Amino acid sequence: MLLTVVDYGVGNLRSIAKSIEKANSDNNLNYSVKVSSDVNDVKKSDKIVLPGQGSFKACKEGIDKISGLQQELNESVLVKKKPIYGICAGMQLFATTGYEEESTLGLNWIPGEVIKLDLGSSNLKIPHMGWNELEIKNDSNVFKDSSNQSHAYFIHSYEFIPKDKKVISLTSNYGKDVMAAVSMENIFGSQFHPEKSQRTGLAILTNFLNL
Repeated sequence: MLLTVVDYGVGNLRSIAKSIEKANSDNNLNYSVKVSSDVNDVKKSDKIVLPGQGSFKACKEGIDKISGLQQELNESVLVKKKPIYGICAGMQLFATTGYEEESTLGLNWIPGEVIKLDLGSSNLKIPHMGWNELEIKNDSNVFKDSSNQSHAYFIHSYEFIPKDKKVISLTSNYGKDVMAAVSMENIFGSQFHPEKSQRTGLAILTNFLNL
């Protein structure tokens, strides 16, 4: 079986791939993990990981620069229903629109918008960076082992606000409840970085591989 980490010019791809490879070997699974910008690899994949780092606009531009990539992602995810996991800005791209730098259309897989993190009168700093506790909101096959008070590693200044709150699997309190993970059918993603979240992250990646 093939899992492709999509290389569209953003993110610490090797770190992500190494974490997936560890989850794969620790659980005696049979995945070949490939970091690739080749649309054909996405087409052949059984599962897909969409990383992300930097602004929403820059990430979407990275996808748009690779001929046929968005079309193949849509085909794989929406038509063939292949499981996909988005990380940080990669997860934010699931939204309809992002407002970082300027209004930018996303993949529109999970209706909603990505806006600047608003902490109101809180003295907490932006970006939200470091370890925070997770809280379970809705059931998910991927995030089911993330017990309340599990910790995960975040670094972000913008947040994804889905229209349907039922897709929110996890939140984290940072001056308010911040959306931490989403699940909708075969589409999964986290604002936090599973590859930096030690035991919690490995459990999540293992569940994704086991789908």
